[in-house]
Amino acid sequence: MSESLIYSLGELYEGVLIKRYKRLIADIKLNSGEVIVAHCPNTGPMTGVCIPENPVMVSKSDNPNRKLAYTWELIQVGDHQPTWVGINTSLPNRIVAIALQKRLFSQLGGYTKVRREVKYGVGGKSRVDFLLEGDDQLIYLEVKNTTWCQGDVALFPDTVTERGQKHLRELIDTVKGGDRAVMLYFINRGDCPKFAPGDAGDPVYGSLFKEAIAAGVEILPCRFDVTPQGFKYLGLAELLTAN
Repeated sequence: MSESLIYSLGELYEGVLIKRYKRLIADIKLNSGEVIVAHCPNTGPMTGVCIPENPVMVSKSDNPNRKLAYTWELIQVGDHQPTWVGINTSLPNRIVAIALQKRLFSQLGGYTKVRREVKYGVGGKSRVDFLLEGDDQLIYLEVKNTTWCQGDVALFPDTVTERGQKHLRELIDTVKGGDRAVMLYFINRGDCPKFAPGDAGDPVYGSLFKEAIAAGVEILPCRFDVTPQGFKYLGLAELLTAN
């Protein structure tokens, strides 16, 4: 793996998107001419990045028990300055876990232990993506994948997300309870140096986002350069409170 990469994608195959359907399935024509049916590991609307005829990259599993051998990993968007966008929503938490081990997010300060999928919230009915344990304070860290943009501004969410709203409310309650709460937005494309709440996608979320900041929830809009080779951490995007 290149020293600059935090996560390598391994061997990928080039093609173009024919269409996506049933949310989790995509028809893709490989450069070899073969048309394949690939798993689309993204349940969201993929606003602005699900574009037929655009270049894509897929991985292939050798697991004989898989129904679909291929997985759609990346799509290239943009006419003047093409950019690869990661569409596999199973990767951000995996990559953030590596970044936490490497202490890449200096804003989090010191912590000695990282736990995943820890129950919290009212009645312990929710699970936070990461719980960081330090000497004097717990840090509750939630991760959101971000691919939608307007110009050079990454936005989240691109549709109404009651689950996302719930997470913001729980992080607000966490801060009120005396612990740190962090919302990390994984900007899954390298062409967005700015980040803002997607008010047009979900006005309620946009309002809660501002409420969360006022309550002390910390926002980390983390930029990642995405290439067929893998992911490189670029640092934080400029945070805008309105778009």
